[in-house]
Amino acid sequence: MASDGFRPLDEKSLVDYLKATPSLAAKLGNQFDKLEIREVGDGNLNFVYIVIGSSGSFVIKQDFNNVAFLESEGLNNADLLESWPMTKERAYFEATTLQDHGRLCPDHVPEVYHFDRNMCLIGMRYVEPPHIILRKGLISGIEYPLLAEHISEYMARTLFYTSLLYLTTTDHKNAVAKYCGNVELCRLTEQVVFSDPYKVFCERAQALIHGDLHTGSVMVTNDSTQVIDPEFSFYGPMGFDNGAFIGNLILAYFAQDGHADEGSDRKLYKEWILKTISDTWNLFYKKFTALWDEHKDGPGEAYLPAIYNNPELQLLVKQKYMEDLFHDTLGFGAAKMIRRIVGVAHVEDFESIKEASKRADCERKALNFAKTLLKERRKFQNIGEVVTAIEHLDK
Repeated sequence: MASDGFRPLDEKSLVDYLKATPSLAAKLGNQFDKLEIREVGDGNLNFVYIVIGSSGSFVIKQDFNNVAFLESEGLNNADLLESWPMTKERAYFEATTLQDHGRLCPDHVPEVYHFDRNMCLIGMRYVEPPHIILRKGLISGIEYPLLAEHISEYMARTLFYTSLLYLTTTDHKNAVAKYCGNVELCRLTEQVVFSDPYKVFCERAQALIHGDLHTGSVMVTNDSTQVIDPEFSFYGPMGFDNGAFIGNLILAYFAQDGHADEGSDRKLYKEWILKTISDTWNLFYKKFTALWDEHKDGPGEAYLPAIYNNPELQLLVKQKYMEDLFHDTLGFGAAKMIRRIVGVAHVEDFESIKEASKRADCERKALNFAKTLLKERRKFQNIGEVVTAIEHLDK
């Protein structure tokens, strides 16, 4: 055991831990004889255990960040942590964001049952089968009819209610201060996604963002959408979350030709992805501005009613705000796309295309579109024009 109280758990010691933790033991009905425990982590930066008992189930996620421990266990990311050290506090920020976002959007965020700061351990709802990672569903060509509805609800509520459109400056500054400690993962994002021209990312504390809202951070079924893994969360620009999700949908679109076969040319599926891109932004816009209208006389201090008391002025302010947010979304989305093609972390959408020439064609189209989107984002006035540009490049 480390001097700070941290000790890595295996299946045997996990059972002892569960017995000694009332909130988790209660979820299992205090029955431990017939537990099913499966380790499903990837062995990179955390252990993930699924715990299933006769009376209940949950997931245990334990982060680790100690280089010496990783090397002693023969795990493969000690060199990564030397380059990008991650503090043990990342588990705290993940758990805290799940709780904060969960209060704002409980239908789409897994509930946290237990958090142990010293052990870097979170006990949370098991998002059970048939849920799968959205990225895998997109690779398989599965349509999710409620995806845009659900993800737009999540983004609208979590971003609006943590912004100065709803919060007082005092509450907002206190929240910003709470999340400032997640500096190491913010630095990692700055390094792998951006370079000097885009340092605006570091300067804008608009709202509590997920910070890594790609299609691998969403679990789905036909009628359920759950957002997971917000360990990169902090107060940053809203468009980074919107852009990450939409950018990853665009990557999925350009990857489809590489997954087409004799059984499916994926043309109809590509149309569904484009519709989902369009619906995601349009529904987000509708829901976000509806919350703004609902709370226009509330505690938010971004635009004080005593100053912005003219309906025409309020409308102009809202239009400008949403226009800027739209262009931020496109710029951040493009930056995420580029780094997923030529950066250090690639995506399975392309990597799973077996034929190298097909994969290269898909990546080339995606990269060309991302460059256009980044450089010319302010020329687009609505998401429909973005979709049209995608279709034009794909001809």
